Amino acid sequence: MSTLDSSIPRFHLAMPVDDLDAARVFYGEVIGCAQGRSADTWIDWNLHGHQFVTHLAPRRAERVHNPVDGHDVPVPHFGLILTIPEFHRLAERFRAAGTTFVIEPYLRFEGLPGEQWTMFLLDPAGNALEFKAFADDAQVFAV
Repeated sequence: MSTLDSSIPRFHLAMPVDDLDAARVFYGEVIGCAQGRSADTWIDWNLHGHQFVTHLAPRRAERVHNPVDGHDVPVPHFGLILTIPEFHRLAERFRAAGTTFVIEPYLRFEGLPGEQWTMFLLDPAGNALEFKAFADDAQVFAV
């Protein structure tokens, strides 16, 4: 995707990684992001129309977890809200690549406002990612 056909602004996010080659495999081959500009210490990625950048940064901060629905959710984390078919295709790509899930794909709030599929995993540098998909996209902010 080269443009975002939406009124929602695109985000730019820079994340630390300790190995650019591992990031290239994970974000390029496993997730399927198109690679943009790069240098010796960073790579731009097209993450569903958003500018995501992996920057070489060998030191990591301590990870924190918060309890959510009986799971230990890693903080910080980031991710995308996908369609349900995209969510399941991506989960299969992760499984095929041998990715270990922090939280396996599962359905939250079944039959309630905000019903959603969600999964958590770590990239090769230990950055926590969440991908989710709502049964009704209009309920992304439902209470």
